[in-house]
Amino acid sequence: MEKEIAAALKGFTTRYCDAWHDQKGTWPQSEEYVGVPSPCIISTCGGAVIWQPQPFTAEQNVKGIERAMDIVVQPAVTAFYTSQFAGDMGARFGNCTMMLLQSWSETDFQRVQENLIGHLVTQKRLKLSPTFFIATLDSELDVISLCNLSGEVIRETLGTRQREVLANNLADFLNQLQPVV
Repeated sequence: MEKEIAAALKGFTTRYCDAWHDQKGTWPQSEEYVGVPSPCIISTCGGAVIWQPQPFTAEQNVKGIERAMDIVVQPAVTAFYTSQFAGDMGARFGNCTMMLLQSWSETDFQRVQENLIGHLVTQKRLKLSPTFFIATLDSELDVISLCNLSGEVIRETLGTRQREVLANNLADFLNQLQPVV
């Protein structure tokens, strides 16, 4: 399953980069990453960095999360967060538009893990089953997450029990994503 997820993520990333190139005549650009080191940076141009995904070079696990929270993390979470370094990417699933989150560098991967731990601590305090966010939505209270118990991809409202299943697994979800440039 981990190889399927890595392949599905790579497939979406390729579709995203190709769509960006087709629409804008360049590879993806981001103003948010100016001055932030990453192996993804091809060049800096006009106040934005031009980037391409790169192989993940850090240790390919989320053991820090497992130790901190005393849980076993779904292999799908590990595959999603440790397959590549890339910029965040706009995406659409059905009529739901989102920003698919990625790790920009090894340093950013550490920050992502810390944010995931904070998310899990809040869920534990509220007695909610553990989820791992993988995308943000326009509403700051809603995210797309992977349920650590079922492996389903869900839309959830933070701090509540409001959850809607979007896909049975992460590979199916990623394969259905359409790029938004």
